[in-house]
Amino acid sequence: MATTRLISMHQNKGKSIADCLADRTDYAQNPNKTNEGEYISSYECDPKTVQGEFLLSKRQYTDITGREQSKDVIAYQIRQSFKPGEVTPELANKMGYELGMRFTKGRHAFIVATHVDKAHIHNHIIYNSTSLDYTKKFRDFLGSGKAVRKISDRLCLENGLSIIENPKRGKNHYGKWLGDKKPASYSEKLRQTIDETLAKKPADFKTFLSQMEQAGYESKSGKYLAFKGKEQKKFIRLRSLGVGYFKDEIEAVITGKKTLEIKKKTIEKQKSHVNLLVDIKEKLRTGKGAGYERWAKIFNLKQMAQTINYLTENNLLDYADLEKKAQAATDTFNQLSAQIKTAEKRMSEITVLKTHIINYAKTRDVYTEYRKAGYSKKFYDEHTADLLLHKAAKAAFDELQMKKLPTIKVLQDEYAELLSEKKKDYIGYSTAKKEMREILNAKANVDKLLGSDTTRKEKEKEQDQR
Repeated sequence: MATTRLISMHQNKGKSIADCLADRTDYAQNPNKTNEGEYISSYECDPKTVQGEFLLSKRQYTDITGREQSKDVIAYQIRQSFKPGEVTPELANKMGYELGMRFTKGRHAFIVATHVDKAHIHNHIIYNSTSLDYTKKFRDFLGSGKAVRKISDRLCLENGLSIIENPKRGKNHYGKWLGDKKPASYSEKLRQTIDETLAKKPADFKTFLSQMEQAGYESKSGKYLAFKGKEQKKFIRLRSLGVGYFKDEIEAVITGKKTLEIKKKTIEKQKSHVNLLVDIKEKLRTGKGAGYERWAKIFNLKQMAQTINYLTENNLLDYADLEKKAQAATDTFNQLSAQIKTAEKRMSEITVLKTHIINYAKTRDVYTEYRKAGYSKKFYDEHTADLLLHKAAKAAFDELQMKKLPTIKVLQDEYAELLSEKKKDYIGYSTAKKEMREILNAKANVDKLLGSDTTRKEKEKEQDQR
């Protein structure tokens, strides 16, 4: 379970942007709160130089766009707080990173600092208001807090954590995850209307547009054809609806060159998977009623039948074989996971080193002028971003103790090779994870049916001695 909050970070009165950024990022990265920096991660920036990199991006934004606003948002912060005892610091940081990636869609640099000094582990995700290409700025929108909450809830579900199902309304609480009850979006409604209109077999495209208008949709032609329903404020382009809804594909259906494939939003019956048995007694202790008990008994019967089917299909009827296969599946998954993490770590190191090399080259002349100016405070205030980046790059090089720095091309080649290996590992990683989950669930169900693993082995030993 995690609560979330999205906060706009403005420039404080009487303080420079650099000072304001330093205050926020220094607090987030406090060693006493992050276990000496162990639980800090980042995307497209180095935590040590984050304020300088954010400052430089804002200057480049102004140079490229010519736009400069007073009292502008300098950065945004997402606070993600977990239920005490439900998550480890490592998982919390990983989920914070994924939340930052999904919400910003990888378009903004950010850091994730996981605080472990309180009973409730929580993340401070600070992302740059300026995009990575320096051409846009993130603008807080109506429902942005709700969007953050939904992504966070989905991550909790994906990682087996609870979510708030019956929240109280108020400033510090959020609504429950909607899941399958989520109402259809405007895009989904438009797809459905297009399907229904094409099913009527309009004579030509003009007739199709007329029937769409009768269904309540206004059309707008131009470079891209778009539609707008009565409840919508903006037009939706056909090309944004995905495959099957491009203008030429619709025309092909109308002329008979292509068969209509209605894409209804249905819940397909999926192949049954082995799930863990429910501990009915424990659940009843928490206040579950008779209705839940009846459902749980039926669920457990189904899962045991599914477990037996799984064991039969995979020829794992001997417990020793099941144990051996479970260990092998776990080892395979752990090996692939370790390989991917090693590659990601090195790729992250390469990204940081590349950034320092580029920053050092870009800011060397500014630093030379700063020295010639006798380390003037005025000069420093005018070139804070450049000097911070130069100082950080120099410190990084000293820490690496390299006699000769690698070229950007060498680093890019190594990065490309690691990325290729990582992609290959991911192909097997997903399958290995699924297989491991299935067999561990099956083994856990067998252990539960036979009693605890220790009790079962003791009984086997007693039988052997007789």
